[in-house]
Amino acid sequence: MTELHDPIAALLNRTSDLPPPPARSALRRADNLTQEQVARAVGVKRLAVARWESGVTPRRPHLELYARLLAGLTKKHPNVTSWRPATEVAMS
Repeated sequence: MTELHDPIAALLNRTSDLPPPPARSALRRADNLTQEQVARAVGVKRLAVARWESGVTPRRPHLELYARLLAGLTKKHPNVTSWRPATEVAMS
């Protein structure tokens, strides 16, 4: 079975759409954003953002929005973390 069609290899080779928890808050702070601002942009309460920054994974559809924000902040502040998004996120 080729790797393209091997579901086990696909699972093992996947990368996270979110940076590690310490990088999440570092990226937010690098852009002088508060947890409240991020929460409003994503459509959740501030406590949810605090949880995400401590390691909890957001649920869909908030996961996609939060991942897009973090990917954009990573492009804007590339020296904050060595993490890079698994997929290119469109910046619109």
